[in-house]
Amino acid sequence: MTHSERAYFKTYLQRLVKIVRREDAREETFYPALADLIRQIAAATGRADIQVTILPRPTEAGNPDFRVWDGTSRIVGYIEAKPPSEELLDRVEHSEQLERYRSTFPNLILTNFLEFRLYRDGKRVATAQLGRPVVLHTLKHTPPPENIDAVWELLDQFLGFSLPRPPYRGDAGRGTGEAHPLPAGHRTPATAF
Repeated sequence: MTHSERAYFKTYLQRLVKIVRREDAREETFYPALADLIRQIAAATGRADIQVTILPRPTEAGNPDFRVWDGTSRIVGYIEAKPPSEELLDRVEHSEQLERYRSTFPNLILTNFLEFRLYRDGKRVATAQLGRPVVLHTLKHTPPPENIDAVWELLDQFLGFSLPRPPYRGDAGRGTGEAHPLPAGHRTPATAF
């Protein structure tokens, strides 16, 4: 990771503290800062086409706060955010909402904008904390960046995920956007996207 890539996190934390100092911000006010960080890391890791949708259309499992996709047809994953003041992500992790998201979305992040938890197929596979909530909320200062490499790796792992495309029969229709069904009785992996 280059010095300029490390600066993404410092800038991100500075944006969070500016929002906190306003003292009138709701959770959604923090969304653009996280969306920008995701886009920056995506571009820096060779995924410049990554798109981040804030407050996407509802899914069958509910309304996660972010949908991350490849810009064309593949959903990379979803992100559920809680306010930076929410320090008890263990409680959130076991809520009905997160249980539903974890059982539906094979690639999911839970975050309070400082701590990031990555889930694959419902199981937590990585956790990384970028800064201390007490510094942000109580002191209203920019938290010193911590665990930058671990946060980078977690976000890179999240961005590197994609579901395989369902198989198509033959080459007919290729390039036309027209899917051709498989023979009767053939099963493809179920996808939650």
